[in-house]
Amino acid sequence: MTDKWFEDWFNSPYYHQLYAHRDTTEAANFIDNLVKHLNPQKDAKLLDVACGKGRHSMQLASYGFDVSGFDLSMESINEAKKMETEKLHFFVNDIRTPLKVNYFDIAFNFFTSFGYFENDEDHNLSINAIVQSLKNDGTLVFDYLNVAYSEQNTIAEHNLTIGSSTYFISKWNDDTHFYKKIKVIDNELDEPIVFSEKVRKFSLQDFTEMFEKNGLKITNTFGDYDFGNYDVKNSCRLIIIAKKL
Repeated sequence: MTDKWFEDWFNSPYYHQLYAHRDTTEAANFIDNLVKHLNPQKDAKLLDVACGKGRHSMQLASYGFDVSGFDLSMESINEAKKMETEKLHFFVNDIRTPLKVNYFDIAFNFFTSFGYFENDEDHNLSINAIVQSLKNDGTLVFDYLNVAYSEQNTIAEHNLTIGSSTYFISKWNDDTHFYKKIKVIDNELDEPIVFSEKVRKFSLQDFTEMFEKNGLKITNTFGDYDFGNYDVKNSCRLIIIAKKL
């Protein structure tokens, strides 16, 4: 597994094919809950950090907010740019670099789009860059996996076929990371190709310390996309809302 596995995998057409099934209805419901909870001003400027193809950005923009999304994947941003409007903008950008400074009212990081780096210095740089992007008293919404739940509910091996592609997927974890290996067999390939995913195990306490170090104070935590209470063992997600001090 390379240190920059995410650059190869997230730019691959097989990544987009494998995850094309992600539930847009669930995303829309979550965004609706967030908008009601946060109640942003009509002229609020919103940032979707590591936005992928922009499905959450588009949902946010549908409420009339000015939304910017960025991602490291050129392939994803090229697709997202097809949906650009006067109030919806997409950029190629590294999460460790602020897109704009002291500009956004709310920043969102959805669907565990974090924890990919080899060292925690880069994770800290990422949080710092998001904080720099926010105005004073701005808000960060952070949607991450819940470690204990994910450990208990990992399916070690499964495979599926999509079109001409068959995916053989293996998952495992150790004390610090979750891992996934994706082996792809396709008639278009001369031989199978293998991709990897690696995500850091961060607890609520880890995020509390990281956020405080970078000038954020946690104000709410939730355990699912319906804003249920967070339970360290049983919640399927760790959703954090924090304020820039």
